[in-house]
Amino acid sequence: MANLNDSAVTNGTRHNPKTQHGKRQSTGCVKNGISKEAQQNRNAHAEDTRLFEPHQEAPLYVFVLTYMGYGIGILFGYLRDFMRNWGIEKCNAAVERKEQKDFVPLYQDFENFYKRNLYMRIRDSWSHTVGSAPAPYMSIMEKVTDDYNWTFRHTGKVIENVINMGSYNYLGLAGKYDDSMVRVKDTLEKYGVGVASTRNEMGTLDIHKELEDLMAKFLNVEAVMSFGMGFATNSMNIPIFVGKGCLILSDELNHTSIVLGSRLSGAVIRPFKHNNAENLEKLLREAIIRGQPGTGRAWKKILILVEGIYSMEGSIVNLAQIVALKKKYKAYLYIDEAHSIGCTGPTGRGVRELFGLAPEDIDVYMGTFTKSFAASGGYIGGKKEIVDYVRMQSHSATYATSMSPVVAAQVIRSLKIAMGYEGNIGGMERIQQLNENIKYFRRRLREMGFIIYGNDFSPVIPVLLYMPAKVSAFGRFLLKKKVAVVVVGFPATSLPEGRARFSISSAHTREMLDTVLEVVDKLGDLLNVKYFPLKKSGRAILYNKEGFDNEASFEEMHSEPEA
Repeated sequence: MANLNDSAVTNGTRHNPKTQHGKRQSTGCVKNGISKEAQQNRNAHAEDTRLFEPHQEAPLYVFVLTYMGYGIGILFGYLRDFMRNWGIEKCNAAVERKEQKDFVPLYQDFENFYKRNLYMRIRDSWSHTVGSAPAPYMSIMEKVTDDYNWTFRHTGKVIENVINMGSYNYLGLAGKYDDSMVRVKDTLEKYGVGVASTRNEMGTLDIHKELEDLMAKFLNVEAVMSFGMGFATNSMNIPIFVGKGCLILSDELNHTSIVLGSRLSGAVIRPFKHNNAENLEKLLREAIIRGQPGTGRAWKKILILVEGIYSMEGSIVNLAQIVALKKKYKAYLYIDEAHSIGCTGPTGRGVRELFGLAPEDIDVYMGTFTKSFAASGGYIGGKKEIVDYVRMQSHSATYATSMSPVVAAQVIRSLKIAMGYEGNIGGMERIQQLNENIKYFRRRLREMGFIIYGNDFSPVIPVLLYMPAKVSAFGRFLLKKKVAVVVVGFPATSLPEGRARFSISSAHTREMLDTVLEVVDKLGDLLNVKYFPLKKSGRAILYNKEGFDNEASFEEMHSEPEA
C-alpha cells in the first residue's frame, strides 16, 4: 500500500493559492498546526469567525419533560404490543414467523420497538414526495394516511411555491435547465446516461479524467479519483486504508458511511468526543503506550477520521489542532468534506482553506458532489501514489458501475462556476452570498431565543426542539405555511436532542429568509421552544391551551397586540 506518511511536511505549512500547483512557501513560526501568517489573519477577524463557541444548554426541566415524554410513550408502546399479541389491535409491523419461534429474534430490539410505537406516530414528518427541482421554491405532493402513518397515499394535490429550507443546494446550482447546462445536455446526447461497466473494466471515460483533473486542481492536490455514490466512497474505501492490527480514532458524531466503512475494515475502532482535541490526544497517547490489546505490539497504523462540517450539528472540525496532533503522534488523517467542500473557505475549497493549512497537512481527502455541486457521487484525493493505490484496490472501482457521464458533466459545470471559469455566473458571488445568508439567519434565530448549533461558516443550522411531539408539530406547521424543513430525531441524533435542520442556500433571497423567520418566530412562541429569548416577542398570545392540533391557534399568532 502507498505510504500515507510520505505526505508529511513541516508542521503548519500554509498554502498560498497564488503559487503554482505543488509549490509551498515557508512561514516560519508555527503554533498548533497553524502558520504565524494564518494566525494573524484569523486573529484580525476573531469576532467574525467564532468557530468554536460553546453551545447553549436547555434548562434542566426541558430534559426532564423530554425523558418523561419518551417514558410515557414507551409505556403505551408496551401496552399496544400486548394488545397486538392478543389480537386486540391489528399489527402492521413485521413479526416473527411461528416456525422460527426458537430462533434468535429479528424484530425485537429497541430500535424496532421505537419505530413501531414512537416513530410511527410522527412518520408523516418525513419522506415527502417532491415534484420539482430542489430550487429555492419547490412543489411537494400532498399525502394523507388512512392507517395512522403505516402507509400513505397521494391526494393528487400539489403544494406549490414551498420555500425550500431542507435541500443541500448550498450554491444554488440545483435548478431548472438554463444556458449553463448546455454542456450537460450535449454530454447526454454524446454518451447516453449509463456507462454499463466498472472503472477497472470498460467504464473509465475521458469525461471522468477531465473531472478528476479539474477536481485535483480545485483541491490543489496531486490526484483525485471519482466514484458514482457518495456513501460508498466512504464505506467501500476506508477498508482499503486500514485492516487488522490498525487503529481507527473516529469522531463520535461521524456519518454512518464512515461508521460502516470502519466496521468493514476489521480495524479496532475507538471513538473520541466530538471535536475534542484533548480527548483525541489522550486516546493517541494510550494507543502508542499500550499498543494492541493482548499482545502490546505497536499498531500497524493509526487513522483519524473526521468530517469537515458535521451534518447534524452544523459544527466545523477543529482541524488545526487535529493536524498538529496527527503530526505529533505520526498518525494519518482522513477528512470527509461532504458538507464543506464548495461552500466553506474564502474560495469554497473547504475547511483546510478556512484554517489556512497546506494541502499536504491532510493525508486523504474525501468529499461528495451531492451538495454544493448539485450532482451525485464522491471523490478521494491526495498524493498521486495514494490515489493510484485507490484505483487498484477500491471495491467501488472493481465492482460498482462508473459515474454517469451526465452527472460528471454537471460536476464539471459546477466546478467551473465555483472556480470562476464561468465568469458571467459568479462562483465567488455565490459563496459570499451564502456566507451572508448564513450569518443573517443564525443571528436572527439567536435573537429570537432559539438554541442553535454550528457556527457562522456552516450552511447547516440545527434548531434544538428536544421533545418529539414538538419536533413533529414544528415540521407540520411549517409545511402548512409553505416552508419545507427537515426535522430530525433519534436514532439520527441522541434520544433527547430532537431538532429542525435548516439548510441555507446562496439562492435564498433576503425576502425568503425573512418570510421563513417570521413564521418560525411565531411558531417558536406557540410551541414554547425559545429557551433563551433576548427580547420579548411583542405578541400577546404566547400559548394557546386549545392545543397544537387546532390550526386556528397557529393563525392567532398573526394577530398583533392592541394599542
